[in-house]
Amino acid sequence: MPLVLDPAAQDLLFREARTANTFTDEPVTEEQVKAIYDLVKFGPTAFNQTPLRVVLVRSAEARERLVPLMSEGNRAKTATAPLVAVLAADNEFHEELPRLFPHFPQAKDAFFGERPVREQTAGLNAALQAAYFIVGVRAAGLAAGPMTGYDADAVQREFLDDDHTPLMVVNIGRPGDDAWFPRSPRLEYDDVITTV
Repeated sequence: MPLVLDPAAQDLLFREARTANTFTDEPVTEEQVKAIYDLVKFGPTAFNQTPLRVVLVRSAEARERLVPLMSEGNRAKTATAPLVAVLAADNEFHEELPRLFPHFPQAKDAFFGERPVREQTAGLNAALQAAYFIVGVRAAGLAAGPMTGYDADAVQREFLDDDHTPLMVVNIGRPGDDAWFPRSPRLEYDDVITTV
């Protein structure tokens, strides 16, 4: 078998998993979120940079601030999800590089001294980490509903600061009975893979 991961785990993480649109009211615990992060923090990034930052929107007051910033079609599901996470890129990630990339601490200034360079690489690598986060949510037996339909400037003002760029909002919880839309088509191998 070409894949060493158990077929049931493959289904859990990929084949059967989809973007969830409804959730049960079962809470998502801090222990579950910690376990998710403790797994996904090992996903590879360039220079071992870790630009992903996660704001957990747990309180009713914070949820009331977030919901109106979502696109109309995302408001109800964001209002009712057990947990909502705002995923962002830290554009000052390079300050952590001497600790995270200790064999070449000069990388902080040699490669990432300019803000435009940092913003570009933070966005790419935080997006990688966001994908790992979504798969980690699935690995915890939960469902993720990632969304980019929101007012990014307003989310940044309300929940972040000028050094953090929002990437997506993710609803998290146990999927409801009507959580899934039918599986959309995917491109086939020959549509995507070219050998040279």
